[in-house]
Amino acid sequence: MVFDVIIVGGSFAGQAAALQLARARRRVLLVDAERPRNRFARSSHGFLGQDGQPPAAIIATAVRQLAAYPTVTRLAGEAVAAFADEQGFRVSFADGRQESGRRLILATGVRDKLPELPGLAPRWGISVLHCPYCHGYELDQRPLGVLASGESAMHQALLVPDWGPTTLFTQGTFTPTPEQRAALQSRDVAVEHTPVVELLGAGPALDAVRLSDGRSIPISGLFLAPRTVAASDLAEQLGCAFKDGPTGPLIEVDAMQATSVAGVFAAGDAASPMANASLAAAAGVMAAVGSHRSLIHGDDG
Repeated sequence: MVFDVIIVGGSFAGQAAALQLARARRRVLLVDAERPRNRFARSSHGFLGQDGQPPAAIIATAVRQLAAYPTVTRLAGEAVAAFADEQGFRVSFADGRQESGRRLILATGVRDKLPELPGLAPRWGISVLHCPYCHGYELDQRPLGVLASGESAMHQALLVPDWGPTTLFTQGTFTPTPEQRAALQSRDVAVEHTPVVELLGAGPALDAVRLSDGRSIPISGLFLAPRTVAASDLAEQLGCAFKDGPTGPLIEVDAMQATSVAGVFAAGDAASPMANASLAAAAGVMAAVGSHRSLIHGDDG
């Protein structure tokens, strides 16, 4: 069988794309490696109608709902290669299987490269976080921290005080300018230049951070913007253009989520500077609409 669209990635963006195409009665293959970026989080917040639900539960509901559409095939597995052919695209899987599709949607996501600090990784997604909009409310106005990995930490440091009194730990990565320091002071952000060397408390909760001079500073949540890398190299294999994002490279897309390669669309964290469930799902919908229109009009993008 030649599918109308192969979607690689089964989290919010991929599931949303599959649902739109299923309702257009298109033959869809949804490929899910079942390693979503949000698998470390206990709950997803700010997603309309699903606030507070575990991400895995949201996806399980989507899988059940998609199963009602006879034109959708779901494949649990890892796509390891993709290339253009006379039918559109051929995708190879880790088990040796191959499938063909006229269009391709990459919802492959990214991986986070966390700082190597004792106690940090086990708390990721619970008390060490990247998005205050997603997780800040539950910290209940307790003391918070922002761990810098560069000057871009200023953005988080100016946001986070709405969720609790905030300390910016510069980690020796930058020194705020007088203008930046004034902006931080206007938001009552404390600035600590002595590096954090350890996270303290009965994990995965966080009680404090220890500094290199032996001091400890009580905080209940630590925000950071880790470097990100593509979770899959399919876009690179296909020759898609990339652009620099705030934490790492992103697949370059237009308003319809079309990449630089005709017939290939991308959605979700792999193609967006903002990691958010609602935005990922919306991008998946747009990628589905873009790919569907390209099928109708006989063009490739």
